[in-house]
Amino acid sequence: MTKPGPAQGDAYQAGFVQRWGHLRHAHVRALAWLLDAPDLLDPAAPQWQGQLATLGPVGGAVADWLAALDQQPAALEAALGQHQQTRLGKYAEQLMAFYFAAQGQLHAHGLQVRATRNDTVGEFDFLLRAGAGLQHLEFATKFYLLDASVTSDFSGLVGPNLADTLGAKMRKIFQQQLTLSNHPAAQALLPAPVISAQALVKGWLFYPPQVAPRMSGISATHCHGYWTTRSAAWQLQGEAFVLLPRLQWLAPARLPLASAGASLVLDKSELLLALDDHQAQSRAPVMVAHLVEQGDGLVEVRRGFVVPDAWPEQATQRRQSGALPV
Repeated sequence: MTKPGPAQGDAYQAGFVQRWGHLRHAHVRALAWLLDAPDLLDPAAPQWQGQLATLGPVGGAVADWLAALDQQPAALEAALGQHQQTRLGKYAEQLMAFYFAAQGQLHAHGLQVRATRNDTVGEFDFLLRAGAGLQHLEFATKFYLLDASVTSDFSGLVGPNLADTLGAKMRKIFQQQLTLSNHPAAQALLPAPVISAQALVKGWLFYPPQVAPRMSGISATHCHGYWTTRSAAWQLQGEAFVLLPRLQWLAPARLPLASAGASLVLDKSELLLALDDHQAQSRAPVMVAHLVEQGDGLVEVRRGFVVPDAWPEQATQRRQSGALPV
């Protein structure tokens, strides 16, 4: 695994540009990332006990479909526009629901299971047609930062908002969500038996400089970046940067060179001022993409979170106090 550090570009971004650089529409690029990005977790690792799904390589037919969708995205825009999302996870689900429907696989998306009118047992992210049965697919798109004080297990991979950990998320998926079809209220909704229940997990992990642990269960090719504190952000290398809002965290960024895109691009001094403005209004980490000019646009070569100076200590304290689920 490439050692993450603010100074270097990442092979994943370069590969994405090479294969998907022709895509211009933001939603289509995000969908291409969801389909093509390496799994965050290693499906073959024994601790997952065969409960991880993988999409496999994107074939030529799907690549052609994405290229055509990029040229005529009206159907995708209409599907997304029916339910405008502010939550990244739900946005990613909508993109995948559009894909599964286009492939003729989708039986249901977001199907709620209620024991009574006021008692919701759970929700199926996706039910996909699988021969004479159904495949239950739980879908997660996650972003975690490694707490440098814990490098040996998933409790050290912490959400930027300090609300969850990778370990806690996977326990919830395996112990609660993937067993939903066993509930009598769920069985009453299903027209066919669920023949498999698996989790599909995409995302990015972010490491402090000079720390790149090899963790069992994490895909060796997972998407990754760095995190650093605001006081250390002056060390970031590059000449062009952009702050990425949450709904643009999926695919590597691309901005047109035209004024609409160029107006968002920051040099180093402007970046530091923008980080100060952001942290004056919010204590949340902010995603920074490093850009270089390529063709008619600026493309991402690296990304990372810049966190408030107090964030690392807060992460450790919340974990040690039990306020942060492990």
